[in-house]
Amino acid sequence: MPIGGVEDCTLVTLYDCRTEAGRAAGLAAAAATIRAGGLVVLPTDTVYGISADAFDPAAVRALLAAKGRGRAMPPPVLVGEPEQLAKLAPAAPPVAHALADRYWPGGLTIVVPHAPELTWDIGDTGGTVGVRMPADEITLELLRQTGPLATSSANRTGVAPAATAAGARDQLGDAVATYLEAGASTGGVASTVLDLASSPPRLIRAGAVPAAELRGLLPDLTDSVSAS
Repeated sequence: MPIGGVEDCTLVTLYDCRTEAGRAAGLAAAAATIRAGGLVVLPTDTVYGISADAFDPAAVRALLAAKGRGRAMPPPVLVGEPEQLAKLAPAAPPVAHALADRYWPGGLTIVVPHAPELTWDIGDTGGTVGVRMPADEITLELLRQTGPLATSSANRTGVAPAATAAGARDQLGDAVATYLEAGASTGGVASTVLDLASSPPRLIRAGAVPAAELRGLLPDLTDSVSAS
């Protein structure tokens, strides 16, 4: 039973972030878990996510293993501030920053060439990374403490994403050390994924930001996938 907003199950801990005490304790524990190379389940503006330090290759491998996923499907990276896009992808085109200013925090994942000198290994990226700033205050607060987090939906591959942190724990178990519970996810529309590393730019996944809006800024935008 939760005590003081915390539910301890020996190897994993679930924090009820709907209470002030639970949120404070959960964020502190989550930041410590990330710094120690562990995994965290957290709320986002779409579904719950499973996160690892983007600059810890062993932690990212653990994330992929927890999901039952290989290197061919690298996770996107969440950031806490739009300015971090320039640090991760200094060669990103100016339109990437214009789109981030317009749609972040929110439902747009921008795929850009990442800096070749970055000390990370998030999978077989082909030199690119998907970057997004989520519209969730709990996760943004954590990101400001930890820096960029490699993040994927909190579920085993092939199983529906969890609607709560407790539901994610049922799937992922002790592969994750810290779970941040914020109640049922809204089940919102997935983020739109826009590939700006290609020429012309490509819409990889339709989602929260309508393609028609993007075409107003990117007249040469092409579709590779028409539905999320």
